[in-house]
Amino acid sequence: MRVLSLVTSDTSSFYKNQVRLLRASGVELTTITPKNPSEGETRRLGDYLRLYPQMLRQSFGSYDLIHANYGLMGPLALSQPNLPVVLSLWGSDLMGKYGTVSKLCARRSDAVVVMSDEMASVLGQDCEVIPHGVDLDLFVPKPQSIAQGTVGWSSDEYHVMFPYNPQRPVKDFPRAERIVDSVNQRFDRPVNLHAVTGVPHEDIPTYMNAADALLVTSKREGSPNTIKEALACNLPIVSTDVGDVSERLSGVTPSAVSQSDETIVDALEKVLEAGQRSNGRGAVEDLSAESATGQLRSVFESVLSY
Repeated sequence: MRVLSLVTSDTSSFYKNQVRLLRASGVELTTITPKNPSEGETRRLGDYLRLYPQMLRQSFGSYDLIHANYGLMGPLALSQPNLPVVLSLWGSDLMGKYGTVSKLCARRSDAVVVMSDEMASVLGQDCEVIPHGVDLDLFVPKPQSIAQGTVGWSSDEYHVMFPYNPQRPVKDFPRAERIVDSVNQRFDRPVNLHAVTGVPHEDIPTYMNAADALLVTSKREGSPNTIKEALACNLPIVSTDVGDVSERLSGVTPSAVSQSDETIVDALEKVLEAGQRSNGRGAVEDLSAESATGQLRSVFESVLSY
């Protein structure tokens, strides 16, 4: 099977892992992605349009299908007349300001993949629910004291991990700062908020094992991988009720899903006071990256069997 993959960014960890596993399963895969914008800039329509000649030329080659990753790649994938299209929606493309574009492209695609039941409900059409999988060999529980020594965090303080770029408005870092400031007033022991971003993906498990809690304050999510990765490390989680987080944290303790700042503050205080790891790994044992990739390949095969 030969797949032409269109993606907004080929640097995301779960996409790179997906490509690796698809290739290991025998899929020949070529990635096309827009040029990264300069620092402080965002992509424009022209950045996507410039991909069209390359994509059209390759669509006349020996590929079997196009896999469009993220809704904004949908119009490009559907503009060629030769190959069937599988559209994967990641969350913010469907739930955010480009939701209309994503829905229109989904109707014209040969198959659509979403990451959660909530996304399937919002989409309102037949689709496959395949959450992004977790590398369960990389994200494993390790002794907190060793992890804290590696990242340089004091064992005499609390450490709350914020797993996103603070500059992304949808992740709402200012809210995370307010919450941790409020929690700090309830403890004699300092509570530190760490925005862990820009580090190699293989180092993220060390930070998760060093932290006392993961704090997610996102306004919107699909099926956030950071939640599943933290579960695999048995890191307690406090999160806003977005995407499939409530489903993922069902039965996981200590952890909490809350909405108002007040309840999130109370929940984070209780998690830190508990001072213990969660039972989260058992909740993600069926969400391996290998399993998710196998399901995606099955979608490809189903489209090609039409």
